[in-house]
Amino acid sequence: MPHFIVEYTDNIKEEANLAKLLEEIHRVLIARAPVFPIGGIRSRAIELKDYRVADGAEDDAFVHAVLKIGAGRSEEMKQEVCHTLFKVMKEHFSILMSKRYLALSMELIEFSEVGTYKQNNIHTRFE
Repeated sequence: MPHFIVEYTDNIKEEANLAKLLEEIHRVLIARAPVFPIGGIRSRAIELKDYRVADGAEDDAFVHAVLKIGAGRSEEMKQEVCHTLFKVMKEHFSILMSKRYLALSMELIEFSEVGTYKQNNIHTRFE
């Protein structure tokens, strides 16, 4: 962990440069190792083809991100990393937002280790 999942409307695919956004997100999370172990960082972008925004009258777009983390980080760390990640998102999409209607949002999901199953040998590269 953490996992950063971005959903975005297909009407911004050409301009959104999601690969660059995910690279920027990884930089933020890697800078906070070992709070977020590097070998556990994952990100993905999911293009949405079926959606409706507001009243449907415009070609509105949205980007919604979810940061999923395991329990155990301090409230200060969670707040700081979420603030920083959302700032990255706002900066990344600032030009696009100046050209069109666009809604940005992000949420944090923190879960306990109970009910979570994982196996990962990538961590050994960073030990």
